[in-house]
Amino acid sequence: MKFDKDSYYQETFTSLSLTNETVKAVEFEECEFKGCSFVGSTFQKCKFISCKLEGCVWSAVNPMNSWFAEVKFFKCKVIGCDWTRASHLQEMEFTDCQLNYSNFAMLKLPKTRMINCQAMEADFTETDLNEGVFTGTDFSRSTFFRTNLSKADLKKAVNYAIDPRNNTLKGTHFSLPEALSLLQFTGYLMQHRL
Repeated sequence: MKFDKDSYYQETFTSLSLTNETVKAVEFEECEFKGCSFVGSTFQKCKFISCKLEGCVWSAVNPMNSWFAEVKFFKCKVIGCDWTRASHLQEMEFTDCQLNYSNFAMLKLPKTRMINCQAMEADFTETDLNEGVFTGTDFSRSTFFRTNLSKADLKKAVNYAIDPRNNTLKGTHFSLPEALSLLQFTGYLMQHRL
């Protein structure tokens, strides 16, 4: 299917399949995408406003100069997406999603939510994740460097390697036992043996 209109409002797209396609300058507002696949596709100068994607495959998508505001992904495969190519990201929400190999480096993403996701080998270098919620998310081999995690919620998040010396953790919430991983960077256990 090709999008033949410049804008769509409160429409539902079901089982739509676009592979290696390019969609240009289309606006989606309050739309729902269910069971759709966009593998390898490019969304160029598009807008997604208050949209919901459920059970979709958004792998290797290029969001070139596109705008995403209050978009919710639920049970989606959002693998290998380079979000740095988007022009605007605001209050993104991912629940029960796979975000492996995604690039969020140097983006301002305050209040982003990643709940019970897999974010393995994702890049959060110099990303502003202030007040984000990341409960129950697996961050295996993901990169956190000069990342702002102030007031972020990482309760029950697992497998993260966050060096307190190179990241901003003011008011960040952690839970045991994963919070103990922070100590490996500080040498605290070596200096304060009980």
